Amino acid sequence: MARSKTRPNPGTKPAKRLKSNTKKNTQTASRSSGGTTKHDRVLGLLRAKGGTTIAAISKVTGWQPHSVRGFFAGVVKKKLGLTLESEKTKSGRIYRIVGTKTSAPSLSASGTAE
Repeated sequence: MARSKTRPNPGTKPAKRLKSNTKKNTQTASRSSGGTTKHDRVLGLLRAKGGTTIAAISKVTGWQPHSVRGFFAGVVKKKLGLTLESEKTKSGRIYRIVGTKTSAPSLSASGTAE
């Protein structure tokens, strides 16, 4: 028996892929609602006098520990330019923000001579 070859109908078009807009919509919705974001909560914990642990941040945000460390490196250090200090204690490693990176040099450090 010979197989009959079927050809696609030239009048039909392939199905279009639908783009998902859920990520864009959730980001704008959370920011426009005026509530605190996860980034704000994490930065608040890091700015606290006693600092915080990765476990505490994971509990508040629902992030996994490797995601918290990535947030430290990518957002806190690189994007925001903040100085992150870590201290090893009996209860675990404590992280805190100790200073900010200055965007403009101070007048005394500019090195201009009179």
